[in-house]
Amino acid sequence: MNSPYRKLSLSRRHILGLGVGALSATQFRPAMAADADAEVHGISAFGDLKYPADFPHFDYVNLAAPKGGMFSTIPSERTYNQSFQTFNSLNAFILKGEGAQGMDLTFATLMARAGDEPDALYGLAARSVRISADKLTYRFTMRPEARFHDGAKMTAHDAAFSLTTLKTKGHPLILQQMRDMVKAEAPDEATLIVTFAEKRGRDVPLYVASLPIFSQSYYATRPFDESTLDTPLGSGPYKVGKFEVNRYIEFERIKDWWGADLPVSRGSFNFDIVRYEFYRDRDVAFEGFTAKNYLFREEFLSRLWATRYDFPAIKDGRVKQEILPDDTPSGAQGWFINLRRDKFGDVRVRDALTLAFDFEWTNKTIMYGTYARTQSPFQNSDMMANGPPSPEELKLLETFRGQVPDEVFGLPFVPPVSDGSGQDRTLLRKASQLLADAGLAIKDGRRVLPNGEAFKIEFLTDDTTFQPHHAPYIKNLGTLGIEASLRIVDAVQYRARVEDFDFDMTVERFSMSATPGDAMRPFFSSQAAATKGSYNLAGIANPVLDALIERIIAADNRADLTTACRVFDRVFRAGRYWVPQWYRTTHPLAYWIGFDHPKNLPRYQIDNYSSSLGERTLWWWDTAKAANSRQAK
Repeated sequence: MNSPYRKLSLSRRHILGLGVGALSATQFRPAMAADADAEVHGISAFGDLKYPADFPHFDYVNLAAPKGGMFSTIPSERTYNQSFQTFNSLNAFILKGEGAQGMDLTFATLMARAGDEPDALYGLAARSVRISADKLTYRFTMRPEARFHDGAKMTAHDAAFSLTTLKTKGHPLILQQMRDMVKAEAPDEATLIVTFAEKRGRDVPLYVASLPIFSQSYYATRPFDESTLDTPLGSGPYKVGKFEVNRYIEFERIKDWWGADLPVSRGSFNFDIVRYEFYRDRDVAFEGFTAKNYLFREEFLSRLWATRYDFPAIKDGRVKQEILPDDTPSGAQGWFINLRRDKFGDVRVRDALTLAFDFEWTNKTIMYGTYARTQSPFQNSDMMANGPPSPEELKLLETFRGQVPDEVFGLPFVPPVSDGSGQDRTLLRKASQLLADAGLAIKDGRRVLPNGEAFKIEFLTDDTTFQPHHAPYIKNLGTLGIEASLRIVDAVQYRARVEDFDFDMTVERFSMSATPGDAMRPFFSSQAAATKGSYNLAGIANPVLDALIERIIAADNRADLTTACRVFDRVFRAGRYWVPQWYRTTHPLAYWIGFDHPKNLPRYQIDNYSSSLGERTLWWWDTAKAANSRQAK
């Protein structure tokens, strides 16, 4: 199990793309002319683009892909107020309610992602953009053909309204990531001027250009920041179709969509219907797949993949299994420790919690040996620290000497390898000593805090599939005298408690982009630690990490960016803010015969809500293949 879901998605990967490593700028054509205020067709973090202004389409799409059919699945990613298990609102960009999956399909954005570049965007609703010499003013030119679903023209006034509204009334994570956007103005219907603050995050313009565009006239008589089941007026390739709260939602393709023949859209959006099914229980969801209640499934449970894919439709060929490589950064998955609670304040306590988890036994016994141990939030990328610090890393680290543990000047912290017995005595003895050194003594067989209270830990989750993984960990904590328990709550209560930081430890997975920048703040900054609904679950409030985030944001080339990220990684790992879990580098897929996909799927993320598989946008339905499957039965 890589988690029962794919990942937590934070707008613009929601964070502008999964990716691997630092790429050489010589691989791409320059995005911007040397002259100030030059008009360009695309933007990227460092001004490099693969595609020229006259490119006809992305290289990885299949222009011959037929239109039609249905793509149906269960949620495997979420962002903002979304849940994996339920929905009760069609507003997915605010804090209130449980937003429906797929709402991003109904809105156009200024620019669209290229899946074969780490962070490049090309014109969608905006035809082009002029960037001032100081890179603080972006002047977008809107496409005159852009339309809302009711036929009304989409103008720069709508775009300015949308950005202003999201900055003031959007989800707290949106507010945080837009903090370096000063204002958005529309002097006329065709021109959108976005002004950014000095020393703005490198990726903030990219983030802004990927946000949804709403109709100003539609919201003139409706509050934006209210949870609602009214279908919003969209402008994207799909519109909301049939839905039943908490059960399913469908999106219908706009067959005369204004953007269908743009270079960023050709060969994409092939399904007539995109549908999400919602289940409260993952095992029930699997049974729903075997009964053809939905058609596509990425399997995140190694137990199911190893033991349950022998049902009749597999045996007679009506369901295909396929394993695709995942070359993107694996990111961070683990139990995040809530440092807002005093009992976790001592790093030795958190270190002991890491020692108590026997990954080797869990992987072998519960997960069929299919996973590797996660070590870093930049796992599987060049941003991850390895070995002793390089001279460049040491130079940056020296500026923080005395403010960080001495260990960051040596090898980065790596979780220990156990003997695989499930209760490695050596590691547990070391954990017990760390707890004692931190003032947590054993009294009457129970570990007690320095104030005399029993040391208790409640693990919080909303998914029963995590029970087997918690059980051995809880047992080991019991061996240390810690009273640990697992609390399973429904999805709504879980999200409310996590947003309020009302938990001891909880599981989460996230990935950083190929070009980390401002989007690191919601995960790691002191400001995010105090922001309700942020992704900084551990409550990390470390001035050195704050400073390193600013260095990452300020880096003006990939070499400096990589150095700053590796130093950040060393300091983060020294803080023991989480108990790292596991990751894998493949996508195990199962789908009912009829689906097909491009032979060379892109390396990076396709859009804000999907992986490099592009299953919603790049795949298609082959009617003949599906018919042959039915005949074979």
